[in-house]
Order: sequence, then C-alpha cells, then structure tokens
Amino acid sequence: MIRARTAAALTVGVLALTGCSTSATPNGSVASSTGASTGASTGASAVAAGPVRLLDPADFESQSAGRTVINVHIPDEGALPGTDLTLPYNQIKQRAADLPAEKSTPLAIYCMSGNMSAIAGRELAQLGYTDIIELDGGMMAWQASGRPLLPAAG
Repeated sequence: MIRARTAAALTVGVLALTGCSTSATPNGSVASSTGASTGASTGASAVAAGPVRLLDPADFESQSAGRTVINVHIPDEGALPGTDLTLPYNQIKQRAADLPAEKSTPLAIYCMSGNMSAIAGRELAQLGYTDIIELDGGMMAWQASGRPLLPAAG
C-alpha cells in the first residue's frame, strides 16, 4: 500500500516536472510543452505556438507593417515606434471591444521581456484571433538589437 502511494506520488511529480520542460524534436529544433518549436533547422527565427509566432526583433520589425501593433506591458515603460494600441496584458478579455472586430486582423504584440506578451498571446488566441506575432524578448531584446524605444508617456 505504501509502495503504491509512493510510486503514484513519484509519477505525478515526474509528470509535473516534464510538463514544463523543453525537448529536442527529430529535426533538431526545440519544442516546449506548449507545442512551440523553433525553426533552428531551417534558419528561421520564428517559434510557432498555435496562432502566435515568436519573432526576433529584426523579423518582428519587418513583419509588423500592416499589423495592429499592441503594447501589452504594464506599467508604461516606453513603446516601440508604430505602436497602435496600449492594452494591459491582464485586461485583454475585459477590453476586447478595443481590439479589431475582425478576428483575422494581423496583430503584433510585445511587452518588456516577453512574459506579459506570452500571456496576452494566449488570451488573444482564446478570443479567436488567428494571426499574431510576438516579439521574442520584448522591448529589452528590441533595445539590445540597437533599435530605439519611444519614451513612456508620462
């Protein structure tokens, strides 16, 4: 009886730990538990996670044209040039009326480091948006790549 409980507890612990890990896929790219994978074998800089594609600053910049660009970071610590909307990551569903009505509208989202935009991307996908790019590393990666930020509005 005690062995069965110990084995069950160990199994649950192992499953919990492996659920958050990354693993190599057959083509040599890395996949996380969310199903995201890098295009390492093809040289691409995008990570696909459903309708959200994670892009490095150069690709994010080039692919943002024609998209609704949304800063989801709070508090206001600046913005990328060309930002159309500031919408806190934790208010996506509550402020859905501020988003484009057409769910196929291409969106580009970012925050300071990528944590808040990852949450916002999941929320936007749950709302039905189908074409979302996310800035990998956020405004920190943007600045590290030599690109300018606009100052905070305050």
